[in-house]
Amino acid sequence: MKAGRNTLARQMAILEVLQKDGRALVDDLAARFETTPQTIRKDLNALAEVNQISRFHGGAALVGGTEYTGYSVREEIARDEKEAIGRSVSGLIPNNSSVIINSGTTTVAAARHLQHHLGLKIVTDSVFLANEIRGFVGLEVMVPGGLVRRTDGAILGEAAVDFIRQFRVDTAVIGAAAIASDGALLDFDLREASVARAIIENARTIVLAADSSKFGRIAPVCIGWIAQIDVLVTDRACPRALKDLCAENGVRLVLAG
Repeated sequence: MKAGRNTLARQMAILEVLQKDGRALVDDLAARFETTPQTIRKDLNALAEVNQISRFHGGAALVGGTEYTGYSVREEIARDEKEAIGRSVSGLIPNNSSVIINSGTTTVAAARHLQHHLGLKIVTDSVFLANEIRGFVGLEVMVPGGLVRRTDGAILGEAAVDFIRQFRVDTAVIGAAAIASDGALLDFDLREASVARAIIENARTIVLAADSSKFGRIAPVCIGWIAQIDVLVTDRACPRALKDLCAENGVRLVLAG
């Protein structure tokens, strides 16, 4: 476990170098992190496999478009659709149950509609979301430890992943930055993807809340696949290809609004 954590920490540090400098050489990274070029190559290959970076002979560069649009901007995109989706998602969550809700503008919309639910135990990886719902009388809210991303309050890192793995909840409500045509669920941040994967692995029912504009978009990191989802809640502009994808993978489709 310790070795795995050290590897992830080093890979995150490599990403930070690339985000600052754009590109780096294997030998320079090996010297910087006091390890062997072979270890750095393994790190770079792992990052390249999830499309976080691109490799070139002797080094690597940051993949373009690996950053989220700012939270306030994302919140305004498809606002009415997200509100309708959030209302429909809340209707899928029974009273007296346990829920994990991950960070995102659509998942926040869903959480806000839980105001009149009773007996819910909610785990969330977002301090912003937790603050939004902490005053709801019928809810108990828990958050993991970890690094708080300044832009949107998402909690990242191995501590958050380990915390989530302690639970086996009734329902998980997750978002995605993009849904690929082959059913891949995509995100921009490798650390956030690790948290999302842990959420998917530790819930009995998984609800994906995503407006239809997410279909066909591109993001560099895979968090999972549509086949792992039980219910997709989206808006009525859902394209035929996404409907077919849900049907092929046995995913219940809910069109909100």
